[in-house]
Amino acid sequence: MNVLFPLLFLVVILAAAVIFLWPLRRSRSVKKNEYENPSPPLFNEEFAEGLSLPPADLSAQQLQCLPEPELPHYYGIDRMVLLARDPHWLFAYWELTATKQDEFANHYGPEAWSATHPVLRVYDITGIDFNGKNALGYTDIHISESTDNWYVQVGEPDRSFCVDLGRMFPDGRFITLLRSNAVTTPRASLSDRLDEEWMWIEGLYRTIGKFQFGVGSPMIVEELAMRSAGLPLGISSPGFKQEK
Repeated sequence: MNVLFPLLFLVVILAAAVIFLWPLRRSRSVKKNEYENPSPPLFNEEFAEGLSLPPADLSAQQLQCLPEPELPHYYGIDRMVLLARDPHWLFAYWELTATKQDEFANHYGPEAWSATHPVLRVYDITGIDFNGKNALGYTDIHISESTDNWYVQVGEPDRSFCVDLGRMFPDGRFITLLRSNAVTTPRASLSDRLDEEWMWIEGLYRTIGKFQFGVGSPMIVEELAMRSAGLPLGISSPGFKQEK
C-alpha cells in the first residue's frame, strides 16, 4: 500500500501535465503550419501604373537638381478667352494653330497671310444679342505677329464687350479668325437702384412688448407712427427723411 500510493500520485501528476500541455503543443503546431503555408490575402494587391518616382538612393541635392514639371505653353486648340480685369480694362489671350493659318491661306490665297497683319477688333455689345454685325461700335488694335495676349483699355464700366482676332488686308478688309466670349465690366460706382421696401424701425423693439402676439408688423408700424409721430413712412432707405 505504501508503494502504490506514490505511484498513483505520480501517474495523476503526469496525466494532469499532459492535459494542460497538449493544447499549447497543438497551438504551436497550427502557427507553424500557418507560417509554412500562409493563407491567401483577403484583398488583391493593386499597384499604380505610370507613376514615376525618383530613385530612393538620390540625395537631397540631387533631388533639387531634377527639372520641375511645367505647364505647356500651347495646347494645339484654336481658342480666344476674354476676361474683365476691372471697370476699365479687359484681358484677352488666345492660341492660333497652324491649321487655322492653312485654312486662311487656302481660302484667300497662299500670299494672303504675308499680305495681311493681325488686328484685335473690340466690339461694344451692351444690351444686345451679338451676331457679329450688330455691335454698337468697335475699335481696332493693331498687334504684332508673335503676340498671344493683350490688355485692352476700354474705359467703360458696366458695359459688355466681345473681341475678334483677325487679319486685315491693305484695303481695310477684316477677316475674323477667332472670336472671344462676351464679358461685362463691373461698375465703378455705387448702384443707383434703391430698395423702396425698407422701413424705419427705430423704437420698434422698445415697444414690442405692448402688443399682443399675432399682430402683423404693418399694424405695429402704423400704431407706432400714430403714437409717437416719429416714424417716417414711405422712405427708400434708413437714415434719410422724406421731404415734405
